[in-house]
Amino acid sequence: MKLAIQWRPVPPVFQEEKGGAVQAIDDTEQARRHGPQTCPGSEELPTAVNITWSSINFKTILQWQPKPSGYFYTVEIHGRASDVKRKCILTSETECDVTDVLRNVKETYTAHILSVRPAEMDNFEEPPFAVSEKFTPYSQTVIGKPEIKDYSQKGSKLNVVFKDPLTPYIFPNGSFQSIQDIFQHDLEYKLYYWKDQSSGKKDATTKSHNFELSVESGRNYCFYVQGIIPSRRENRNGQESMVLCTSVGRSILDEYGTEVFIILAVIAIAVITLAIVLPVVLCKRKKAKKAKKARAVREKELLNGV
Repeated sequence: MKLAIQWRPVPPVFQEEKGGAVQAIDDTEQARRHGPQTCPGSEELPTAVNITWSSINFKTILQWQPKPSGYFYTVEIHGRASDVKRKCILTSETECDVTDVLRNVKETYTAHILSVRPAEMDNFEEPPFAVSEKFTPYSQTVIGKPEIKDYSQKGSKLNVVFKDPLTPYIFPNGSFQSIQDIFQHDLEYKLYYWKDQSSGKKDATTKSHNFELSVESGRNYCFYVQGIIPSRRENRNGQESMVLCTSVGRSILDEYGTEVFIILAVIAIAVITLAIVLPVVLCKRKKAKKAKKARAVREKELLNGV
């Protein structure tokens, strides 16, 4: 009697979990983009749509639609050279914080968002899922706002000191890594500055954490700082810091503009006018009062004479 043995290929999604060929995964992903997948004999479940990566300073959130009803989502993060990791298992939310599974920031990842019912989690059949676009944190995360620590203007020198944004990742000693710690020489900072009340901007670049600029003495300047990664094709410019202005020799006219000058001028004219007119009016009233009193005396004398 002969025993017949049949071999069945392992589905591509499990091939990747066991270190299988990446190309097989890519082909499967391409097929999944064209609609929901269902298991034979099971009720069709919707798959996620509008999948987006949102990442600032390597804090990365995966978002999608629609809100599930009667089923849940589970997120799988696939890397080209890393094991599959699951996040937000059986969630009814439509977003998932995947920061901690993207620690290899130069790796390229895709997210599989599985649509599942709890009873089907232990089945060997493949649940329907949707696949995100590829995401590489190192080249796609947005650089956040630098923090201005100190600034001063003395004579013709403007000094600005700032601090890097921090990331969610930590060193072995427990301190948070900064953007500079991760990007190193790929990161530089640009300071944009201009004379207060002027629209003409100048800029300066540094790879340190301070700027020292030559400016016009006696004039106030406004400025902001922005991180830049010149090697990137997209997302080269980071978020802008808050705008600050120096206040050396600032007068009330510089501070509030010509409107205050006009108001002050009107007030001054009113005061001068009042100072001139009021004595004249009082003098006339005093003379009129004296004349009235004199007429009353004369009239009384005439009456007494009669």
